[in-house]
Amino acid sequence: MIKKDEVFKIGILNKPHGIKGELSFTFTDDIFDRVDDCDYLILLLDGILVPFFLEEYRFRSDNMALVKFEGIDSAEAARRFTNVEVYFPKKYMDEQDEITSWNFFVGFQVKDVRHGDLGSIVDVDDATINVLFVIEKEGKELLLPAHEEFIVGLDKKKKILTVDIPEGLLD
Repeated sequence: MIKKDEVFKIGILNKPHGIKGELSFTFTDDIFDRVDDCDYLILLLDGILVPFFLEEYRFRSDNMALVKFEGIDSAEAARRFTNVEVYFPKKYMDEQDEITSWNFFVGFQVKDVRHGDLGSIVDVDDATINVLFVIEKEGKELLLPAHEEFIVGLDKKKKILTVDIPEGLLD
């Protein structure tokens, strides 16, 4: 079974395209195109993360592609995947030197140089112009701006993000 901390969100499926089972896919990270070893994407269906193998895909713009999954061969079959979230396995991301999405940090522990342990990143809120890490500690939620200038250390193996937050930001 695939666990939520083993994947990160890269987009959402939109409506079917054509009659052969293709789906329009809006993505925030094109890692599926940059990693050669991974030939599947993970879809969130009824709260369960399910892998689907890519038959083919082609780009329509900088943030949209048309995807065809194995076993989905009609517009009718594709329709049930409308508005389904798409995830990518982190194990393939670890092979990349470059981090291209804030979603990569979901599951990381956040430690501030002055305030210590802030908690664990449980989500990334990119609904506004300022991307925020959603950090949870002991049932409380903290929103922290995701800015490169705040990051002073990163341990990918231990999943620890060390930050130096300006005074007053946690108040």
